[in-house]
Amino acid sequence: MIHSLRGKVKSKSATEVVVDVSGVAFYVVLSVPTADHLPKVGEEVEIRTYLNVREDAMELYGFEDEEELTLFKMLIGISKIGPKVAMGILSGTNPGEFKKRIVAGDVAALTALPGIGPKTAKRIIVELKDKFVVTGDDDVMMLDGEVPDQFADALATLTALGFHRSDGFRVLSDMQRKGQLSGNVEEIVKIALTKL
Repeated sequence: MIHSLRGKVKSKSATEVVVDVSGVAFYVVLSVPTADHLPKVGEEVEIRTYLNVREDAMELYGFEDEEELTLFKMLIGISKIGPKVAMGILSGTNPGEFKKRIVAGDVAALTALPGIGPKTAKRIIVELKDKFVVTGDDDVMMLDGEVPDQFADALATLTALGFHRSDGFRVLSDMQRKGQLSGNVEEIVKIALTKL
């Protein structure tokens, strides 16, 4: 896997860049926001990358930061969403706005993005909603991929019981730091309730 590239911008367009790394030129597909933040031709750039290997091609996708890369990986993990559709989504919105649309279950806003119909929008919401949590002031946090399944299940249970998602997230995060997320969801929820 190619983790990142650092080199000089050889050429660029609205959705791609060629980066010269010590004499080897890499063609990288970008989202529009990442391409907008590229330096001028001839200047140095560092880009986080994802190498997509197919039967007939190897494609390198580039990202401005870790947040955009993480969202890309989450999207391509959803059935029927490939890298090109994922990059179209990232080009049509910023990560913060995208996460708010997911948490709100806003199908109409998602279908406004390129390549997304109503069925795909609903699938994205179902697959990703539990990976984000509203923390107040319209801020949305992404749950770390290393968080155990019990975390999301316990958070959903606490929310169903009427507790605010941000309060549940805070308590469960504290429990995770203390190693208290072992056992079944019922036991975790019981402990969480004593802290709320």
